[in-house]
Amino acid sequence: MIKIAFLGLGVMGYPMAGHLANAGYDITVYNRTNSKAKKWISKFPGNMEYTPSKAVEDADFVMSCVGNDNDLLDITLGDSGAFSAMKNGSIFIDHTTVSGDVTERLYQKSKTLGVSFVDAPISGGQAGAENGVLSIMCGGDEVDYEKVEPILEVDSKICRRIGSSGA
Repeated sequence: MIKIAFLGLGVMGYPMAGHLANAGYDITVYNRTNSKAKKWISKFPGNMEYTPSKAVEDADFVMSCVGNDNDLLDITLGDSGAFSAMKNGSIFIDHTTVSGDVTERLYQKSKTLGVSFVDAPISGGQAGAENGVLSIMCGGDEVDYEKVEPILEVDSKICRRIGSSGA
């Protein structure tokens, strides 16, 4: 079974992770506010962890949907960050709307760690997330996009690779 870690359970991430759980994926969630993660696991099949690094252990795919550049850098590269514990060959999928500089930095860092990075900003708002009809515009290597596309289609009405990372 494909294992997914989902980091960030805000107004967008909470329903997105729920759709993935309901689609049969093995989900482990992390949120800085533990009560949100506890609420999520009371509603959906899955597990929770208290740090990003614990959440991503053994995950095939790691998805994030957090607030901004600093939040994303914290959950990826900070103390107990996801990048420190991702298994070789796994793929990090970022739904956060962040600066191109952060996207490029994380893409380059992932390559040194033996993992992949796909930036996948979303459009459609809270209603789109709740109804699983988001538009997802991806950047990253084509071979990685082909692996993540079936997973991203769970939450989207349209999902396309726009180009290289940061596109």
